[in-house]
Amino acid sequence: AAAAAVAAVGKSAAFLPRGGGGGSPPALAFRGGDGAPSAAASSSSALSSAVESTDAAAVPDSVSAVGISSANWSLLSDRGRTALRRLIEGDDGAGAQGHVYGDWPEAGEEDEGKVRLTEQLADLDSSYPGGLTAYLTKARALLKESAEGTNPFSDYEASVPQGEYLQYDTLEPDYERTGMTFTEAEQTGLTGIADVAFVLVAGGLGERLGYSGIKLSLETNLVTNKSYLAMYATYIQAMQRMAHVKTGRRDVRIPLVIMTSGDTDGPTRALLKEMNHFGFDEGQISIVCQDKVAALRDSDAGLSVADDDRWKVETKPHGHGDVHHLLLREGYVDRWEGEGRKHVVFLQDTNALIVNSVLPTLGVSIAKGFHMNSICIPRLAGEAAGAIARLEHKTDPEKSLTINVEYNQLDPLLKTQGDRKGDVADPETGYSPYPGNSNILVIEMGAYAKTLRGEDQGVVVEFVNPKYKDETRTAFKKPTRLECMMQDIPKLFQKEMGSDANIGFTNFDRWFSFSPAKNSLESGVDAVNSGSTAPGTMSSAESDKYVQNQRKLKFAGMDVSVTADQDSLVPIAGIPVTPGPRVILCPGFAITQEEIMNKIEGGKITDRSALVLEGEGLVVKNLDLDGVLIIRAGHDCSVTVDGLVVRNEGYVLEEIPEGAEVPEEVAIRGYTMNKKEAMEIIITEPGKYEIGKDGEVKKLL
Repeated sequence: AAAAAVAAVGKSAAFLPRGGGGGSPPALAFRGGDGAPSAAASSSSALSSAVESTDAAAVPDSVSAVGISSANWSLLSDRGRTALRRLIEGDDGAGAQGHVYGDWPEAGEEDEGKVRLTEQLADLDSSYPGGLTAYLTKARALLKESAEGTNPFSDYEASVPQGEYLQYDTLEPDYERTGMTFTEAEQTGLTGIADVAFVLVAGGLGERLGYSGIKLSLETNLVTNKSYLAMYATYIQAMQRMAHVKTGRRDVRIPLVIMTSGDTDGPTRALLKEMNHFGFDEGQISIVCQDKVAALRDSDAGLSVADDDRWKVETKPHGHGDVHHLLLREGYVDRWEGEGRKHVVFLQDTNALIVNSVLPTLGVSIAKGFHMNSICIPRLAGEAAGAIARLEHKTDPEKSLTINVEYNQLDPLLKTQGDRKGDVADPETGYSPYPGNSNILVIEMGAYAKTLRGEDQGVVVEFVNPKYKDETRTAFKKPTRLECMMQDIPKLFQKEMGSDANIGFTNFDRWFSFSPAKNSLESGVDAVNSGSTAPGTMSSAESDKYVQNQRKLKFAGMDVSVTADQDSLVPIAGIPVTPGPRVILCPGFAITQEEIMNKIEGGKITDRSALVLEGEGLVVKNLDLDGVLIIRAGHDCSVTVDGLVVRNEGYVLEEIPEGAEVPEEVAIRGYTMNKKEAMEIIITEPGKYEIGKDGEVKKLL
């Protein structure tokens, strides 16, 4: 088969297709997040109904052979018995799962635990295509190849794939690398905004950041205190209003599906309810919840059980690759195709800059007919980030594909071809010729639907990445599991469409599109001290948002300082951040370069200032700002600000004293914002207004 089991060099990652052999896999049953969502709830009912079910059922020979007594067998529900029998028979005498089904105490001792275990096994069995046995069989094959260090790319040669290189502040295209300008791509993207759907992958908590809540609830910045979810929501709504203007259709609705996990599902729903779904119509936001999979304790794929509870199988997240199958299984693919939608945009949870890249990337997809388009950034050679590469199969062109290759796989691959130097920089650009993958995707609906309805039903290829205790590569430092990533779907495109699959990328400057919040303050400080310029903390992500908007205002002609290099940054709590100004251009103010150019005219802002602009009908001319100015204009409000002069104490960042007890969401930044004074103008009544030098709001119509 084209997708045979392979293992990665260096990281011990291996891959296998998740189907059940020759046919389509059964539908996944993602019901919760702990791997056994109904086990605890159902164990009592299962125990009480065991006698009613089949109290006198004969114990299968395979079960009795491992010491399960008829009395213990009679405790279990039908589904529990089935799951246990499958586990035993799947083990086939190997003993890898003997710690799960062996040495059970006699009936009357720990009966609730026995029932609870088998109910969890039943849930794990029903939630995975092909069942738990298929999961463990694939895990054994992948773990074997991981231990052997098999090279997954021995049959391939890498090259730079087809793509576009766009720069926000470049008006002429570089015809050696691209055929479009940023403006052309963005304007082309506007032609397709009425026919898109958004998917937000949000299955993780903020533990790496030092935050126990969901990452979507974190504030993108302290000037507006808007959460990541609020930011994504307002961007989609602004795009929807733009679609109304471009199409003349007021009925256009852009749907958003959020993929949660058991860890994030409840808090995400609570946040949506608390914020009244951010103004979306009923049913416009939907949630699909993925499940976890069984954790594995060793290279024989033995199930990992809890140290303090032998009747509980440990579980781990399966990865965001589940999103594709979930969209198919829950009917969204059929619905969107029936509605005539043309593209699906996949977002990650904590990269606020990326929304700027959606429209031009959509435009590139439309212009070039890309079935899948990855948003990329310039990548430093050797950087710990995946790269988009064209993998040409040495003997079968139909197996060639364009796909993300992890950094620890790219270098060994490149050392087997060409000059054999590996992952080195292009001397002309200083960057790797292979663009860095931001993991944000734009996928064409027709090809997507066709691929998902294929043999694997959107179930992407899996891999395993154990951390070994020693060089014997048999014991793990901690339990592992099978994982899957949404960016690996090109393997399914290649399988279903062969050489007809048209997959590419669109590359943007880092300042414009990439600054995820993913690391704790402590980890970020360590990275900075080690020479990193991308600590990936909440504070660096917030700072980069301000810098991005500084650049946009500068390009529009405003006199504003731009924090363009590392030497211009100032350290706050050990993380270099911009000294200002702190600028937030809300999606409701502008989502395109053209809008900003038409709405900003002249003006100047001091470095200590902060500026917030919101409102599609807002125009700002000749602003003179030294302090903080916030202007929010509602829908159908036409507001012209001309010559406004603002002087106030403004907002000041204050570093948290060492040892101070503060909430998690404050501690992860290392500072607070003292909001001393600001001019805030809020206009909600429809009409035409002007604001002059003194800040007085005058209604004209």
